[in-house]
Amino acid sequence: MPTCLRQVDGFLGGGRDYTKLEGDTGPLVYPAGFLYVYSAIKFITGGQVFPAQILFGILYIVNLGIILLIYIKNDTLPWWGLGLLCLSKRIHSIFILRLFNDCFAMTLLHCSLALLLYQKWHLALIIFSGAVSIKMNVLLYAPSLFLLMLKGMTIQGVFSALLGAASLQILLGLPFLLTHPIGYISRAFNLGRIFIHFWSVNFKFVPEEIFVSKEFASALLLLHLTLLGVFAHYRWSQHEGGLFHLLHSRLSNAVSKLFSIRQFLSCESRFKTLSREHITTVMFVGNFIGIVCARSLHYQFYSWYFYSLPFLLWKTPFPTSLRLVLFAAVELCWNIFPSNFYSSLLLLCIHLSILWGLWIAPSEYPYVDGKPSQTKEE
Repeated sequence: MPTCLRQVDGFLGGGRDYTKLEGDTGPLVYPAGFLYVYSAIKFITGGQVFPAQILFGILYIVNLGIILLIYIKNDTLPWWGLGLLCLSKRIHSIFILRLFNDCFAMTLLHCSLALLLYQKWHLALIIFSGAVSIKMNVLLYAPSLFLLMLKGMTIQGVFSALLGAASLQILLGLPFLLTHPIGYISRAFNLGRIFIHFWSVNFKFVPEEIFVSKEFASALLLLHLTLLGVFAHYRWSQHEGGLFHLLHSRLSNAVSKLFSIRQFLSCESRFKTLSREHITTVMFVGNFIGIVCARSLHYQFYSWYFYSLPFLLWKTPFPTSLRLVLFAAVELCWNIFPSNFYSSLLLLCIHLSILWGLWIAPSEYPYVDGKPSQTKEE
């Protein structure tokens, strides 16, 4: 029986103390949504692997359908490029054979992104929160999502959407928060975990004593935040005069509305509708920056960004032949087991090449048109 299905045994047996919930690979480190999803899977399948694999096969098809919708709505790839989304041996293994919770988390994330393309901000935030409750890696999309919310929603809309997302987290974690709150928060939302050097696909060329050090982790975190800030200022907010100008204008607008109660409480506001390409670009690039700066990428983590790779490659100004070579090279690195000095170094070089291509690519206009439209938010 896979570890994910074993980890829910303590919960199903009445355990509510996260410090005592464990599986074969150690303590439970995922938020409460994980327990509910895998408890349901265990109830449906009786804990048997093959029926669970059938369920994950269905999940794979559902996720692929959502991804195809995102790509079709963006119209970024040529029609034949959509076939790349079905060609990963590693992704097939992650979804259908291994039964990882990454599959549920990323399917919900893609569903949230699809809703963003239709300007369904509040529902998208609820589903995004649900994805976070299954696995914390979804938070790599959070900075990008917050920036898009500032650009596409009113300030009161941003607060109400965030409140809805936070409420879902509280609701899902309530059985644990009411009994052992410290244990739940410290285990389920621990951002300081150190992954095992042997299982890492990236940075395997870094000596283990450096890999596990706090200095290396801090340097990568600083690089991550710096890259996010640079892209947000010079690329994603270019048409608004930069990140600081965007933040100043939105905060100034919110303060001015405080003096007009009727305007502040109104659900209607003049704002520009974000284009689907801009939403997808900011979300996928923001997550990819997190991937590039991640200290450790285990094999199942490939699902965190594989489906964005064709979109990212076609956003670069590279020729199609080079895009295909980079795509195949990434897949090759993720299918070398165990990873080694050369495969991990090659993967980093490919990631940096794609990131450079995204940096030098022309910045898309972020709005549907150049004129503010009278629209009602959800």
